[in-house]
Amino acid sequence: MKKLNLKKRGAVLIALSLVSLVAAVLILIIVMQSTTEKDTQKYETSIPEDFIPIYQKAAKKYQISWFLLAAVHRVETKFSTAEPMISKAGAIGPMQFMPCSFVGWQEKSCPLTNGVGEIAQKDLTDPAYIKKHGGYGVDANGDGKADPWDLEDAVFSTANFLADNGARDGQVEKAVFAYNHSEKYVRDIMAYKNKFQKEWQKAH
Repeated sequence: MKKLNLKKRGAVLIALSLVSLVAAVLILIIVMQSTTEKDTQKYETSIPEDFIPIYQKAAKKYQISWFLLAAVHRVETKFSTAEPMISKAGAIGPMQFMPCSFVGWQEKSCPLTNGVGEIAQKDLTDPAYIKKHGGYGVDANGDGKADPWDLEDAVFSTANFLADNGARDGQVEKAVFAYNHSEKYVRDIMAYKNKFQKEWQKAH
């Protein structure tokens, strides 16, 4: 009777070992698949595909890197997912423009308001008003308004700003610092720019 029990115990131990081995293999397979899926997703969706044509068109017009525009969009509002897209300093929209940078620092209220200005909505989006005051706002989609809340207008306006502040001539970090006076901001933007460029090259 004892011998039979020992045999049963041995069989049970073997069965348990096999179950454990199978479970370990299954877990390993699941982890590997998950890692592969994450890597694939990273390279396919790190930059939202719908935004890429906008970045590329703006970059081509202003002769800068479209990965730079994607990086600014990512850092500023996590690709327009941050809410309410109004910073404590008063920057607005998906690319976080200071109203006075968008309209122009020659606007009479700008020197007294740290870049926020006291600008009427109709003036904020008026291409003629922006041109008059030397702003960077651009009516990219041709609807008669240069709107810092419209993604296409905002991206083109950012490209306009960065190009004019050195990015067109290869002085990318200088241009980024002009956009936001922070060394950490510059490091973050450059890190995302390089990351996006590497991902794109790997996927294409």
